[in-house]
Amino acid sequence: MKIREILAQFKKGEISIEEAERLLKLDFLERIGDHTIFDHAREARRGIPEIILGESKPPEIVSEIIRKVMENKRIIIVSRASRAHFDAVVDAIGSEGVRWEERAKMIVINRNGFCAREGLIGILAAGTSDISVAEEARIVAETMGCHVMTAYDVGIAAFHRFVDPLESMLKNGCDAIVVVAGMEGALASVVSSLSDVPVIGVPTSVGYGMGGRGEAALLSMLQTCSPGLVVVNIDNGVGAGATAALISLRSRRLRSERSVR
Repeated sequence: MKIREILAQFKKGEISIEEAERLLKLDFLERIGDHTIFDHAREARRGIPEIILGESKPPEIVSEIIRKVMENKRIIIVSRASRAHFDAVVDAIGSEGVRWEERAKMIVINRNGFCAREGLIGILAAGTSDISVAEEARIVAETMGCHVMTAYDVGIAAFHRFVDPLESMLKNGCDAIVVVAGMEGALASVVSSLSDVPVIGVPTSVGYGMGGRGEAALLSMLQTCSPGLVVVNIDNGVGAGATAALISLRSRRLRSERSVR
């Protein structure tokens, strides 16, 4: 039973407050097989669609979770997925509203149609090797209801490359900017020093030798001398996209409420 149905029954006096409370608690969690306890209320609490980590999960487990969850959900993302995961999902629920995002290695299931585009964020990727992580952030933010401006391969190896895209993002009113960078990760601090909006740095595992695999980029971003730069973990495009979208959607909502007053 869905939350709205339980509340409607309580409003009509068909169930007591104790029964409504019991049903709501039961409605939050669902056991799927012997491997998953699914929290149906997480999306309502957080404003972030359900995101299932595909990595290390067999395709048959992912497809079983999705088949069951889609009885109550209309939007699900599978991150760090493979084509085998995608094929298993299509076999389980059909191809309607299911798409494979090759660059991000994501499966997006959206049977609600297009979300209203209310927010606006920017995403900058320092190098071509960083695009897969940037695409993770883009897909999550768009699924949450944001327009996303992107500019890829604009790292500081050729300093002038990021200036025009950054200026365009700020002029168009982006509420937050995600900067994805490997190697030494310097682009995030530079962008933060030139921006009046929150900047979310995403170090990537691009790089080798001493400080490679994202370690130098992570430490560089954490040691920034530019206030306003916050940092997620190495390769965490999902977390960065979700955070930027939450910032933008809340900012737009508050501005809209103030204008009505």
